[in-house]
Amino acid sequence: MKSSGPSVPLSDAGEPNASAEDLEDLYENAPCGYFSLSSEGLIVKVNQTFCRWTGFSKDQLVGRRLRDLLTVGGRIFYETHFAPLLRMQGFFNEVALDVMTAAGEKLPVLANASERRAPNGDLLFTRVTIFPAAERRRYERELADARAAADARNRDLTERWVAEREQGELREQFIAVLGHDLRNPLAAIDAGVRLVLREQPGERIATVARLIQGSTLRMSGLINNLLDFARGRLGGGMAVNLDASKPLEPTLRQAIDEIRAVVPERLLEMHLDIDVPVAVDHARIAQMFSNLLGNAIIHGNPVEPVRIDVTTRAGQLTVSVANSGPPISPAAMDTLFQPFYRGEGKASKQGLGLGLYIASEIAKAHGGRIDVISDVGETRFTFVMPIDV
Repeated sequence: MKSSGPSVPLSDAGEPNASAEDLEDLYENAPCGYFSLSSEGLIVKVNQTFCRWTGFSKDQLVGRRLRDLLTVGGRIFYETHFAPLLRMQGFFNEVALDVMTAAGEKLPVLANASERRAPNGDLLFTRVTIFPAAERRRYERELADARAAADARNRDLTERWVAEREQGELREQFIAVLGHDLRNPLAAIDAGVRLVLREQPGERIATVARLIQGSTLRMSGLINNLLDFARGRLGGGMAVNLDASKPLEPTLRQAIDEIRAVVPERLLEMHLDIDVPVAVDHARIAQMFSNLLGNAIIHGNPVEPVRIDVTTRAGQLTVSVANSGPPISPAAMDTLFQPFYRGEGKASKQGLGLGLYIASEIAKAHGGRIDVISDVGETRFTFVMPIDV
């Protein structure tokens, strides 16, 4: 029986051989646009795919220049980039262009081009392939829009950060100035009270004078805390003057005696075991120690003693202050050493909430730290710093 159509050579796998493929159909209906440009830049051949995309017939395209099919911006790009790049290196890849269709609409495409030259170097023609790029352009626009939005958010965040930083610095400068300005009238009040007490007044006046003196002492402590806070924030940390020539025990005992003078009814249990010199800033260590003691007295059980342990062992100084009472909540632990944190004690005894923050800053300035353990049995603050032995 005779075949009804032309025979097609088959491969061993039963598939058509590549040599038998209809190359004309492959050219005309390829999944990309094809056209060829003469040495003068005129379209001399174009496939059906490009015609379908643009809406032009072959007759309408052959003989025209490529730049005539481009938008105004595309023409400028063609003259300044496309043509010079092609002449310089003989090819280009993935150049973005906008082709105008027969309906007057823009068709975003990516173009690849390659020159074909004669052996003597003369340009014969240029092959150009065109791929639709609407989705890619949309993605690039979305990406650019997202990047622009991210840049705008970053600028907004930066501006807000700068504004908040400036406000914070202004607030801390105000605190520093306020602290200095409050010291002068407070010193005058304290001097006046001392003068009244020196005149040996009656019991009623003496009692009032001592109450005023106690208030000025507390106010002085609050002002000092304010100034330390401002110095630490504005000065980049708290400065210390380390001195190992002076024994540490008298410094700590003086702080304990001052606490006893203010709250003589509270029981303090001490264990001091300092057998090596310790290089510390004595004024700052006394301040930190007093803050820890004061915190233990305010928040501890008033009928239970505050336990103090100070040792120099294993190359480190350890100062711990423990009290009985309600444990510190896990939520409060996260903010315990932050400035202006106020615990759950009586409002009249809380102060500004800078005591533990300043104690922590003093510890850091000495190369140490303050650890906290709190449960139903006790709450213990422990200052640890390395020492040279």
